[in-house]
Amino acid sequence: MRSLILVRHAKAVPAGAGTSDVERALSSRGVAQCAQLRRRISDPDDLGRYGPVHALVSAAARTRETFELAFAGTSFVEGVTYSPTIYNGARDVSADDLLAALVEVDPLEGSLLVVAHNPSVAELLWALTGEVLRDGYPTAGLCVITLHGAGRVDECAYELVERVVVD
Repeated sequence: MRSLILVRHAKAVPAGAGTSDVERALSSRGVAQCAQLRRRISDPDDLGRYGPVHALVSAAARTRETFELAFAGTSFVEGVTYSPTIYNGARDVSADDLLAALVEVDPLEGSLLVVAHNPSVAELLWALTGEVLRDGYPTAGLCVITLHGAGRVDECAYELVERVVVD
């Protein structure tokens, strides 16, 4: 069974004077959130059961850092694609935009992981499953969607099967 795992980047520092939004790094809380995610995806009885994945990661510093600290170098990840087109700071990235980017990297076997920004991840969750997270999509929040059916990620039926919130 294939899965699509949607992750909002971990907590980042506010943009400082002379720092652009795309350059924002993770805060100490964000680093701790990544450590929690890494422990969970490294456990084959926990989130590790949804891998291996091909990852699509926004090119922003905070999303790259979230991926590197939480996922990179583990058996959970088979490959990664970094994409400037799914960074929300340059333009509004819709659920359709995010899904189209996933289609471009979909290996058609195995699961997919996306590490991106809100509101894009929340909008994609809603577009695919009809689920709305009442308390919002928290930083380092993760949702697992089962992909029912064969074919590309945009040709499946979708079911939200797990939601993870870390401190």
